[in-house]
Amino acid sequence: MATRTDAPTRREQILKEAARLFAERGFHGVGVDEIGAAVGISGPGLYRHFPGKDAMLAELLVGISGQLLTGAKRRVADADGNPSEQVLDSLIEGHIDFALDDRPLITLHDRELDRLRDSDRKLVRQLQRQYVELWVEVVRAVYPSLPEPAARSAVHSVFGLLNSTPHLGRPGSLPGRATTAALLHRMARGAFEAAGA
Repeated sequence: MATRTDAPTRREQILKEAARLFAERGFHGVGVDEIGAAVGISGPGLYRHFPGKDAMLAELLVGISGQLLTGAKRRVADADGNPSEQVLDSLIEGHIDFALDDRPLITLHDRELDRLRDSDRKLVRQLQRQYVELWVEVVRAVYPSLPEPAARSAVHSVFGLLNSTPHLGRPGSLPGRATTAALLHRMARGAFEAAGA
């Protein structure tokens, strides 16, 4: 989810390729030599950047959970008095960016979260809970009659909808990023409207 325009660091390249390979073949189906080859270094050369595959997996899953939360907090802070509906739209846009641009991380989370050490898995869950609660506050500001448990369920349901992107087909088979993003946005808002009705 990096928004930087400069070239990715070697470490970022390794993580991107590790995410892709882990998502395609599973964590145990990929060796360090394959990850190294994907970024043009030897497998043992990876150990200058990471102590092993477990560390890569932890950095990917903890990292994306932290990035989502940080991005959402920034969007709420940047709203600075804007109507709650605009804040909700901004949150949806941010999650759609993740869902379209980081599809391998969604697959990785679904398949490999249990492979993390307990402490890393607990940290991922803690970050995710904070992310959900931030959304719940915004959703309830837009739909004040929506009880908190229903708002939380709606948020989880919208995440399920948006995080379905790995199942939409290969990246080239989608109708175009802007069209797909607009469709997902309309569907997410429709889900919240239905929950708040």
